[in-house]
Amino acid sequence: MSQYWILVAILLPMVGGVATRFIPFKKEKQMFFFVEMYMIITSCIVWGLITGGTTEVFHVVHFVNDLSISFKIDGLTMVFAGLVSVLWPLATLYAFEYMEHHDRQNTFFMFYSLAYGVTLGISFASDMLSMYFFYELLTLSTVPLVMHSLERDAILATRKYLYYSLGGAAFALMGLVFLIVYGDTLEFQFGGVLNMAKIGGNANMLLWIYLFAFLGFGVKAAIFPVCEWLPTAGVAPTPVTALLHAVAVVKAGVFGIIRLTYYSFGTGFLRGTWVQDVVMILAMFTAVYGCSRAVKESHIKRRLAYSTVSNLSYIIFGVTIMTPLGLVGALCHMVCHAVMKICSFMCAGAFMHQTGKKYIFDMDGLGRKMPIIFVCLGLSGAGLMGVPGLAGFISKWNLAAAAVDSKNPVAYVGIVCLLISALLTAIYMMSIVMRAFFPPHDFDKNTIRNAKDPGWKMCLPIIICAVFTLLLGFFSTPLVQFFRTVAVGVY
Repeated sequence: MSQYWILVAILLPMVGGVATRFIPFKKEKQMFFFVEMYMIITSCIVWGLITGGTTEVFHVVHFVNDLSISFKIDGLTMVFAGLVSVLWPLATLYAFEYMEHHDRQNTFFMFYSLAYGVTLGISFASDMLSMYFFYELLTLSTVPLVMHSLERDAILATRKYLYYSLGGAAFALMGLVFLIVYGDTLEFQFGGVLNMAKIGGNANMLLWIYLFAFLGFGVKAAIFPVCEWLPTAGVAPTPVTALLHAVAVVKAGVFGIIRLTYYSFGTGFLRGTWVQDVVMILAMFTAVYGCSRAVKESHIKRRLAYSTVSNLSYIIFGVTIMTPLGLVGALCHMVCHAVMKICSFMCAGAFMHQTGKKYIFDMDGLGRKMPIIFVCLGLSGAGLMGVPGLAGFISKWNLAAAAVDSKNPVAYVGIVCLLISALLTAIYMMSIVMRAFFPPHDFDKNTIRNAKDPGWKMCLPIIICAVFTLLLGFFSTPLVQFFRTVAVGVY
């Protein structure tokens, strides 16, 4: 019976989103209440499912042979679905205040809700075909969100996002096709599904196919050189970019890479080959590249976007170590980064919403006018740096430990990249906070006399995410232990 609730969890926000578009609400508050209620109910259903343990495969639509749209719950599903279901209702509450003066709110929240259901579909997918189906639906459901303002910059950003995503889809499809030919099944199985008897002398060709599929999923995960769509997409409303950069799209890309590496091709087939070194080097280069671009960027959302590019590559670095400890580190940073980055993006959006400005040099002196926003931004920034006691330290520690344990010389270079990126992160995050609380002596305070923290709908989600950044730093042991069971295939 619980298997049918998976379908309910996926469909509820979709149906609710469509209803939001067409129900003639008399007041804005009625629409907000309706949207938040089905978001919260969906999240409660998800947590009821994942706390109930793993399930068998649930086939919804069957095509031919073993090709079907199917769902199940395993350990990786618990991580991704749990993360999404916690952060989405918070981001929705934040969006109510942010979008209150925008046009076409009903349409916005329709696609916002559709994206939630589609992301859950990716999480619950039991095989590569099902995940690929929802993966492409995620592109289609988020395109209208990026383009919401219908301004020229938004349309150009959407076009770029769509081109990159469609190109990535073609590369990911190659992996799907070759798994059908050379695998025993498309079902996700820890350790991989390749049949060595079928492979024969085609092992090197399959390594190339893995690389292409890796880059295909890597588009949404913003791996170099297919990462430039992400900063451009920052023209979307902040509730959209917060989810694009922290939860939905980019984490779906990382999730796809984990499924591809550990549950489809298998680390036993990939580890020690040339392709492992290639994808690990790409991840390490992206980590430093993203931080370097963030330091140079003066637009607040673009700076945070390049920060996301860098931090996503930390997760991919853990994946490419291709050991249980590497997967533990990847899952740690997947969760910790989501909490820290959505907090920082919400803070940036609050600054833009309250002041109408968008550049870092416009933040001078705002720390005392908007203390909640800039204290939380400082906390999330310190977490991204990896300050001990905060969420980012736990994930980076596990990544570094996995690199040392792997005894892979290439992975040792990754530790140096983590240290360099931590230094650059301190520069691009703390410079914002310093300007806010310690402006220049000749600063004219009259320029910010009307600035203040936003209302509770925006402040509450930001504060909750900041608290999560602390809690994950101080009480991470149960979560890390669960990740260890996932990383050895127990769940």
